[in-house]
Amino acid sequence: MDVFEAVRTVLAVRSYQDKPVPPELIKRIVEAGWLTGSSMNGQPWHFIVVEDHDTLHKLGALSPYGRYIAQAPLAIVVAIEASQYAVSDASRAIQSMMLTAWAEGVGSNWVGFGGMSEVKSLLGVPAEMDVLAIVPFGYPAQSVGQGKKKRKPFGQIAHRERFGQPMTD
Repeated sequence: MDVFEAVRTVLAVRSYQDKPVPPELIKRIVEAGWLTGSSMNGQPWHFIVVEDHDTLHKLGALSPYGRYIAQAPLAIVVAIEASQYAVSDASRAIQSMMLTAWAEGVGSNWVGFGGMSEVKSLLGVPAEMDVLAIVPFGYPAQSVGQGKKKRKPFGQIAHRERFGQPMTD
């Protein structure tokens, strides 16, 4: 799948098959995050790969909007260093990981947005860092309608030269 096709078709996946993600693919997903560009090449991220069933259940219990993490075969917890650009840089890395996974048939979804002190404690993340997100990954349990997204009309969000001048072909 090419990059645009992955962007066009990726959907949030919150239900996963009981099937492990192969180690080579896990490495590739993490490598996609690692290779992502960052401001001044600061790379203010750390990726904690979690496959342990008990730890995944604990992460799900600590995430009010991500209880489904407990059913995923894999989650990557993204911790960030203190940096003006950390949230932006790590967000870019998360998107790279999600698109890389999707291109290989593995779904994911972003859970949380900072301030997860219980997750820090559970995984031994240093006090001076923050946990930005937990991203569960797995093969979708149900067939997902690739590309069927509800979006505002393109002309409402894309402007040419000045705000309010819709971008058209």
